[in-house]
Amino acid sequence: MRKARPALLALLLVVAFYLYTSHRLGFRPWGGLTLVHSPVAEPSLQITEAAVNNGALAPDEQVNVAVYKKALPSVVNITSTAVGYNFFYGLMPQKGQGTGFIIDREGHILTNFHVVDGARLVEVTLYNRKKYKAKIVGLDRQHDLAVVKIDASSLTPAVLGDSRGLQVGQYVFAIGNPFGLNGTMTRGIVSSIRSVAGPEGALIDDAIQTDAAINPGNSGGPLLNSRGEVVGINSMIATGGAGQSAGVGFAIPINSAKAVLNDLVTLGRVRRPSLGIRGLPIGPELASEIGAPADYGVLILQVVPGGAAERGGLRGGNQRAVLGNTPILLGGDLIIAIEGEQIEDLQDIARFMNSHRAGDTVTVTVMRGKKKMEVKVTLGEARQQA
Repeated sequence: MRKARPALLALLLVVAFYLYTSHRLGFRPWGGLTLVHSPVAEPSLQITEAAVNNGALAPDEQVNVAVYKKALPSVVNITSTAVGYNFFYGLMPQKGQGTGFIIDREGHILTNFHVVDGARLVEVTLYNRKKYKAKIVGLDRQHDLAVVKIDASSLTPAVLGDSRGLQVGQYVFAIGNPFGLNGTMTRGIVSSIRSVAGPEGALIDDAIQTDAAINPGNSGGPLLNSRGEVVGINSMIATGGAGQSAGVGFAIPINSAKAVLNDLVTLGRVRRPSLGIRGLPIGPELASEIGAPADYGVLILQVVPGGAAERGGLRGGNQRAVLGNTPILLGGDLIIAIEGEQIEDLQDIARFMNSHRAGDTVTVTVMRGKKKMEVKVTLGEARQQA
């Protein structure tokens, strides 16, 4: 029995080894061994996926996309090459970049005067990357406007809107080429409507202030309403010394541009409209002193011989007087409104002229003595600034 114990123990060890190895190793019917791996749990990444919405956009996003698609084919990149002087190398070409937009199918493009000022070569690149040489056909330094033309077919003109109805708070969109980045759109609101001094120092009446990001390269591009209509021409930015947008940009109202477009295209210059008068603004104190029939308006001291006012039948003064140390003529017509817009000073007349052109016929409301009258006047062309 004692001799059988070692044999029994050996047998148990062999059986245990067999059972262990048969669990770890699988036997093929033909005798080959197959390694059996124990399953090991592997970590899995848990992510949250958005529900499929087939590209549906929010209402605001739909407006943004619609404005962009409508306006983009009309927006162009303008590169101008001028000649500058370098101290070390002498005369050298200098390139500038801006934006413009197509205004008719004949290839006329509206932009800023300062975009093409002094340019010897102007090139226009369309939204589809086609490039054309352009010629300058009209310049208006005072309004900071210019028209260039390309010879191209199948052009898409922009839709010109009406800047008179703009309200502070409404959305506006700027499309242009800031820093050479073609076809860039930004959105903001109308921050204010105010008069500002343009790049040439002339006053831009009813300029559109916006917080839509406008940067170098946007100049001359369209400012659009939510219907994709052009309501302004992006012109200036307040940089805060950094040379880029500080959230304060200004656009020339499109109505000011529409008033001079025909002259720019047909004459190459703008015929400034003029009433042809020398006037004196009247306030309550002065009105009381001279016995004027109203306490506001512009008193006509003289009419220019052969000018618009004289042709329309307006009258200058005929009574000599002295205001301070200045001799004046009293007794002339007192202008109190033009086309129903109240006139309080000479700046109001200048503002009115900026939205009209020579040849327009307007209704001038005057006080002649105690009598209120309406006179039709066909605006003449200004020969000099006065």
